[in-house]
Amino acid sequence: MPNYIKYIALLLGLLVSIFILYKLNSQEPTEDTTKFSVGFNDLVWSDEFNNEGVIDSTKWFLQTQLPPHGNWWGGLIQHYTDREENTFVKDGKLYLVARKEKLTDQGYTKEYTSARINSKFAFTYGRVEIKAMLPEGVGTWPAIWMLNTNIDEDGAYWDNLGYGKKKWPDCGEIDILEHWGKNQNYVSSAVHNGSSYGDNVKNLGGQKINDVSNSFHIYTIDWDENSMIFAIDGKVHYAYKPKVKNEKTWPYDDNYYLILNIAIEPDIGNDFVESPMVVDYIRIYQ
Repeated sequence: MPNYIKYIALLLGLLVSIFILYKLNSQEPTEDTTKFSVGFNDLVWSDEFNNEGVIDSTKWFLQTQLPPHGNWWGGLIQHYTDREENTFVKDGKLYLVARKEKLTDQGYTKEYTSARINSKFAFTYGRVEIKAMLPEGVGTWPAIWMLNTNIDEDGAYWDNLGYGKKKWPDCGEIDILEHWGKNQNYVSSAVHNGSSYGDNVKNLGGQKINDVSNSFHIYTIDWDENSMIFAIDGKVHYAYKPKVKNEKTWPYDDNYYLILNIAIEPDIGNDFVESPMVVDYIRIYQ
């Protein structure tokens, strides 16, 4: 074989190899290629919601106490209740339901009700996996998130037990998912602390996903001593790993608990009647 043919064959082989490597490195992450947790394999806490009716009170606390000024922070207009109409388990799934209805409680009358639950389990580091379907409607604001057990917030489960020592945001907050009905199907995650909060939230990211309110998706966070990685259906949309770790940027070497809620914003649509957050399971691995 002439030498120039050998060189052409080698060159073609090299080009094919480069193309294959490029395709492999440029593929979108999939559920199989984004198993971020290393060592988070032991299931330490879960709720599969296999009971019927009221939520399991050994695992959850229904938070209802209003802040001192009578509204939930951010000008939200709902009452959180401990009624089964707003929080119940049915057919193996948890339902948190936001409803348009007038209710007078704690001296305040509001036109909407909803639910906010705190987990009675707290942990440091691990993987949280949640399979959920989110409510819809302009003005709805569902969230699945975590707060440090040391937050000073009257009416919260861990504060009631005497753990509350620090005010928000210095206590630290981890938002696994948030969804605003005014931006349907866009789900975001964020990290709040003394360096990023209020109107100056810079630690956040999100992604558009298909049919968030009519199909289930799997939301995850992998949290260790150095970073937090947030994903939906195995696709990462945000990673928090501050270069400088101090009390402002990293109050996350401590126990955190889960919160699930649906808030109602003042711009709620006139046609809104009710909509649920439906959760198939919650699992925590360490």
